[in-house]
Amino acid sequence: MKPKTDNQQPTTKTYSYGKQTIDDADIQSVVETLKSDWLTQGPTIQKFEQALNEKFGSKYGSAVANGTAGLHLIAMALGWKKDDIVITSPITFLASANCAVYVGATPDFADINELTYTIDPNELEWKLKQYSIRNRKVKAVVAVDYAGHPCDWDALRSLQNKYGFQLVNDYCHAPGAEYKNDLQYAAKYADAVNMSFHPVKHFTTGEGGAVLSNDESLDYRIKTLRSHGMTKDESILEKNDGPWYYEMHEVGFNYRITDFQCALGISQLKKIDRSILRRREIAKFYDELFGKDDRFIIPNVSEDYKHAYHLYPLQIKFDELNVSKKIFFSKMKEKNILLQVHYVPVHLQPFYKNNFGFKHGDFPIAEKFYERELSIPMYPALLNEDLGYITRSIIETLDKIK
Repeated sequence: MKPKTDNQQPTTKTYSYGKQTIDDADIQSVVETLKSDWLTQGPTIQKFEQALNEKFGSKYGSAVANGTAGLHLIAMALGWKKDDIVITSPITFLASANCAVYVGATPDFADINELTYTIDPNELEWKLKQYSIRNRKVKAVVAVDYAGHPCDWDALRSLQNKYGFQLVNDYCHAPGAEYKNDLQYAAKYADAVNMSFHPVKHFTTGEGGAVLSNDESLDYRIKTLRSHGMTKDESILEKNDGPWYYEMHEVGFNYRITDFQCALGISQLKKIDRSILRRREIAKFYDELFGKDDRFIIPNVSEDYKHAYHLYPLQIKFDELNVSKKIFFSKMKEKNILLQVHYVPVHLQPFYKNNFGFKHGDFPIAEKFYERELSIPMYPALLNEDLGYITRSIIETLDKIK
């Protein structure tokens, strides 16, 4: 797969870092549901949840409004509260830390591994020891399978056994990844697994998410809390006026998803294997082009892992090249290539600095990664001629502004 040698853009396309693929089967699936008796709270939601369980090896699944809602519900269902400490990665979307704040817990971070970009078990253990010295126990760790590369789950499980925290997999980037040749690793290692079905993810419901687990009681709480905290479970009702009667024993939310969204999800999920295969082909193309140029750092894939490539996080050594990342971004936009950065380290957000005292320099590996990282286009609809244009544009632009 070598790029074309000419300098012509294949079309007048605009390339973003991610993009959904919707086909006629997806549209037909949604239309059929729209014509049915159920638009929400109907049978298609259960069908989608069962499909997720079968694909990803969980016993229980609850589809919800979005991935952020999923994390909030996990925090509530696991009982996080004021004075609890929850540790996550600084290189993640805001919701991975915000979920602790939602329930009054205290967020903290452990730096990333410079090869995998996921939470570093050695850094995590150092942080756990520091809390232990102060006679404080960490309640939970939210580990992020960043970009589609699984965390070191054996190491995290070992730390869980040693220090007794709850373990959550923020799995939004990783459906289709394999950890030690196991596609269904997520629910085997984590107490709860959070998913997102935003359009840039591997499969989409428009907006949407899910919580997977092997814990029936956890799933029951998730399902109750996603619908205002309402229950008709006769075993816990304080009284029962009739079949219409319901009770609310704690405050929940309207974090429900619709049947027609789940119809799209069912159709999309059937194509995830093909999507992952194409993403890996694209990653191989990029690896071959950028891997031989020492100005770039390509994503590493650990032995016995298979990357799902939600993102292709390319690092450019802007600092060593004395090149402005901001100028590079604007030059690429002129070529209709809309790059993104994943992510601004969460601890450097004003809210986290002002409320929890984090500062620049706290997590140096994450901060250096942020300075260098670019998420370049990665989605199955990209053709090889598109990849040729994208790679040439990146290299030529870097050459010109050096």
